[in-house]
Amino acid sequence: MSALRVLAFLAFAAGVSGGQTSDCSYLTLLKHLNLTATNDVLAIMRPVRNWTTSTVVLVDMVLFGILEVDEKSQTLTSHVWFQMSWTNEFLTWKPSDFCGINRLTVPRSRLWIPDVTIQEDASDTGSILKGPLATVIPSGWMFVGARQRLTVTCQLQLFLFPFDVQRCNITFRSMSSEVETINVLPLNNDTTLTKVSEQIMVTQGEWQLENIEIINHDIPKTGSGQSTLIYTVTISRRPMLYVIILIVPLFYLLVLDLASFFISDGSGEKLSFKVTVLLSISVLLLILQDMLPSTEEKLPMMATYCITIFALVGISLLEAMLVSFLNDLGGDCGQKAQRSVDVEIQLEADCHKEPAAAEEEAQVEAEKSDRPLEGRSGHELLKLILEEVKAARQEAEAQEKGKRKAEYYRRVAKTIDSVFFVLYFLTVVIVLMFMGRVWVTNYPE
Repeated sequence: MSALRVLAFLAFAAGVSGGQTSDCSYLTLLKHLNLTATNDVLAIMRPVRNWTTSTVVLVDMVLFGILEVDEKSQTLTSHVWFQMSWTNEFLTWKPSDFCGINRLTVPRSRLWIPDVTIQEDASDTGSILKGPLATVIPSGWMFVGARQRLTVTCQLQLFLFPFDVQRCNITFRSMSSEVETINVLPLNNDTTLTKVSEQIMVTQGEWQLENIEIINHDIPKTGSGQSTLIYTVTISRRPMLYVIILIVPLFYLLVLDLASFFISDGSGEKLSFKVTVLLSISVLLLILQDMLPSTEEKLPMMATYCITIFALVGISLLEAMLVSFLNDLGGDCGQKAQRSVDVEIQLEADCHKEPAAAEEEAQVEAEKSDRPLEGRSGHELLKLILEEVKAARQEAEAQEKGKRKAEYYRRVAKTIDSVFFVLYFLTVVIVLMFMGRVWVTNYPE
């Protein structure tokens, strides 16, 4: 009898041992879950036992890097990793029945995957790298992940460029299912995602990640609509490069233009110097034009700054041309006065003499040129002295008149230059203070 009991115990132990060995393979678990090549039901239907039950899809998104912000096309390109998880009510098991298997990976093609996509996605299809497998745990929770070079459309606000802060939305929603069918919710809070993104961030370029904010639009189940989950990514630009290549050079050129007022107008270098400054500002405007979009409705402060400086230097150049014209006009008046005196003296002398008498007098003068003054008569000597005094008086009056006219033009030019310099300096100070105040007051905390 005892021998029969021993045989029965051995047979039972062998059976139990054999059963555990067969249940320890993944194949047995796949057969238990009906995940075979011929079973396509799990791939085409939403995995719920009651169709009125909404499938909750939890989404996580982490930023690996900010690759590019294109102001022209209004897009943000980043490297992201996102994960979706949901419950499949048909894929549940007890780990104790299968040697403690608590995780199973299944090809994505064998399972139903929520059609949750990014609404603002403008990426190429080749930039998406989806994980080929889905992970299932005994409770039915499933996880799928993907990495993507994500390009999203974003309405960039460039008014404060280069001190701007951009907020771009990445919206997750189902393409075809309403909220009664698929409800999209966040898996982790925004604080956790921001910290994780900052820790694993590989590259940010000229941008700094500020925070990731999660906005969940709850749609009433009685109404029709799709569940929406919005990740608002806030990034700020690092402005130091633009300060060095745009703001500081423009300010320096403006200071040089102010300093050009101390250049002498007679040297001829003032106008050429101001033209050179104006051309330098034009080059910086061309650089700025390649950065900013032409469709911006509100003119950025940087563009206003450049245009204002360009206009101020242009007005300064026109003023320098006017002052130079007045100075040249004064110089011409003095030279014309001198030439007119000589012409008037010659004409007057010729008019007082008849042609024949003039010839005879010329001959007499030629003959008497070598003789001393004592040889002439007193009448002739007095007449000669009177003509010389009269000519000298006319010459002096004409020169004095030309000098007064030239001095008048020079005084007008000097007055215009002095008044314009004061007004120009005050305008520059007011404009710079106003723009600095606008930049500071509109800069977000």
